Amino acid sequence: MDLLTVTLALLVLLTPAWGFDLGQSTRCVPIPHQMSVCQDVGYSEMRLPNFLGHSSLEGEVVPRSEDWRPLLQTGCHPQAQAFLCSLIAPVCLDTFIQPCHSLCVAVRDSCAPVLACQSHVWPEALDCDRFPAQEDMCLTPHPKHSNSHLAKALPKPACQACPSVEEHPSLKTVLDALCQDDFAVTAKLSRRRLPSGEPEFEVEGRVEFIRQGPLLPYDTQHLLQQWLLINLRCANALVRPGRTQLYLLTGAVQPDGTLALTRLFPWHKKDHSIAVATRKWKHHKC
Repeated sequence: MDLLTVTLALLVLLTPAWGFDLGQSTRCVPIPHQMSVCQDVGYSEMRLPNFLGHSSLEGEVVPRSEDWRPLLQTGCHPQAQAFLCSLIAPVCLDTFIQPCHSLCVAVRDSCAPVLACQSHVWPEALDCDRFPAQEDMCLTPHPKHSNSHLAKALPKPACQACPSVEEHPSLKTVLDALCQDDFAVTAKLSRRRLPSGEPEFEVEGRVEFIRQGPLLPYDTQHLLQQWLLINLRCANALVRPGRTQLYLLTGAVQPDGTLALTRLFPWHKKDHSIAVATRKWKHHKC
């Protein structure tokens, strides 16, 4: 799915109408298997119409639920799926369970910047003032865990201006990047040709460190993957559909903990300067 398709799909879904009346009659139906974005939310039946006013499973609920997949794949908030599925596929209980105002605010504050990076605004239909402030009969944010300070210490991907991409760089250019930036890694970036339930962009195989800097080995592949999914405009320029490209990527982790890629060098078989530069740097540093 290319950026234009994602844009059009989200524009269809993110309409400013609140299409549900709590006084209307509803029915309970199984969550369809093809509605994969809400398959692992902890319940198996949903109400129709849902809180977005959709009453047809095949015509509205299932296809429009898929429009949220690109945002959910970015991992913008750990409860983004629970929040969105509580509206798309509300749990079938004796009472209506909406998301709480506090949960909406938490998800909005984390995910709205991702939408903004893709030229969208937080939809008016999900205005947090629409949801109940009392937290006894609505879906609340998870309490902070005792090890939350560890999660905050991990670098985080963020929206940024697209980094410089330099084809066939000189030996000096690569050495300067290795010396000036905080980290340098090699990674294969790929792009699927056909839409599927998996992310369109991914980091294939292992990420190899040239200069580790502040990055953590167990987190770096996932970090780069999330960067691609957030910065779709940049990702579209980096990899053609159905292709895989090896890159040398350099960058820094900013004081606020966000990852910034600075320079990307496509590593082609004939690019001897990149191979020589990485060997020189490993042996002599800067």
